[in-house]
Amino acid sequence: MSQNSALSRFILAFIAGFLAVVIFHQGMLALLHGVNLTPRSPFPTAPTQPFGIPQIWSSAFWGGVWGLVFVTIAPRFRQDKSYWISALLFGAIAPTLVAWFLVAPLKNQPIAGGFQPAAMLTGLLVNGAWGIGTALLLSLFSKRGISGGGTKRSL
Repeated sequence: MSQNSALSRFILAFIAGFLAVVIFHQGMLALLHGVNLTPRSPFPTAPTQPFGIPQIWSSAFWGGVWGLVFVTIAPRFRQDKSYWISALLFGAIAPTLVAWFLVAPLKNQPIAGGFQPAAMLTGLLVNGAWGIGTALLLSLFSKRGISGGGTKRSL
């Protein structure tokens, strides 16, 4: 793989992960909030620490970073229907475990949502939706040939 195509692949992975937060992650959160499974509302604008960036944009940035991780390991997934299951499981498990056991303690928040079933389920579902969304967006980018050079390439 050329350096330019690798760079294009990573840029598109970041964009896909970023957009997947805005569309799929927050869409799932809106659905869960709408059925009263979570008190968290979608598209939060509260400032984050230490830079005061609205939470939605911080989350989208980190979704982009996770998109980089996803595109790095996705070639190991079988390229059939199980690809989508792998994307769902990756999204549901990897970012959720990091949020529960690394990010929450750093923010002085309870580990794993305080082990409250609704909070735990919310994390798994919104991040699983992100995983599917990231895979779908990468697939769409690939089919449209938006991977650099105007040619179709597998991401």
